[in-house]
Amino acid sequence: MSETEDKPLDLGLYARSDGTPRMTVTEIVAAGLAIVWVVAVVAYVLTGPVEAGTLGLVLTLLVVFLPLALIWAAVTTLRSIRALRGEAARLQATVDAMRSAYVASQQTAAARPSVEKKLDEIAAATRQTETALATFTSRRDAALSVPSADRKAALAPPRPQPEAEQPTLALGTPAEDLRAPLSVGDFIRALQFPESPDDREGFRALRAALEDRNVAKLIRAAQDVLTLLSEEGIYMDDLKPDRARPELWRKFAAGERGRGIAALGGVRDRSSLALTAGRMREDPVFRDAAHHFLRTFDRSVQEFEKHASDADLAELADTRTARAFMLFGRVTGTFD
Repeated sequence: MSETEDKPLDLGLYARSDGTPRMTVTEIVAAGLAIVWVVAVVAYVLTGPVEAGTLGLVLTLLVVFLPLALIWAAVTTLRSIRALRGEAARLQATVDAMRSAYVASQQTAAARPSVEKKLDEIAAATRQTETALATFTSRRDAALSVPSADRKAALAPPRPQPEAEQPTLALGTPAEDLRAPLSVGDFIRALQFPESPDDREGFRALRAALEDRNVAKLIRAAQDVLTLLSEEGIYMDDLKPDRARPELWRKFAAGERGRGIAALGGVRDRSSLALTAGRMREDPVFRDAAHHFLRTFDRSVQEFEKHASDADLAELADTRTARAFMLFGRVTGTFD
């Protein structure tokens, strides 16, 4: 009996109520052989000689039932083999599905490190940008100097008050009086700080700003607070403050405080605000640096506003220094 013949018989007579076949071809053939065998034995008993004795009865029973037992043992074995094959097929399908899911997860896991590596590189570049002041030199690059004869000054030079000053020695004109005033563009670019170690224009503007005594105070105060904030994982490039109208900056420069200029505190990042407030409560050095920065920024904006257009004020508000001011202003209650 071949394997191809061991198929379910597709007849309604032999089908169960759930649609599965009740008997296969092998079982039907076995039943037919059993019936033929029983008929042959009965015919032989009826037509053959009658043997008396116990031995004859035992032989008769063996002749009748042993072939039947062998036939149905073979049928049961074939049925078990068929069930095992079905179970093996289901297990193979399950294994294939698990293998496909594992391969897909491995491909996803292989792609994730490359994305995380890119994000780490971006974060490292941001941190390097905000701490670049620690590596720049004080040498002024003459090739990158911009003629400043027709540039608008960012801050008005302080007017001398002879009656308030001590008599000076006749040692000539101080070097800082011979230097051209810092332009509005360089002032704003310096407050943004260099974008990367290759930002030559940013370093040029920064060096020019540091040569101005008043602007240098603001630059160093801003550098201190930006460095302290970076220790808490707070970077100004991550903050996306709401933009305020230029007239609000002019009100602030004129001395107005409180809710009238509340829109200047456009930083809404709760995590950054909470971390900054907690550090100010616990760290007196951090707190002193923050208040010194706010005072210096206040004085610089008062002078800058006198020479700045609305567009200049809008550019100033988008610098890292201005974002730090918004953050500390919200924490210290400047806009309450």
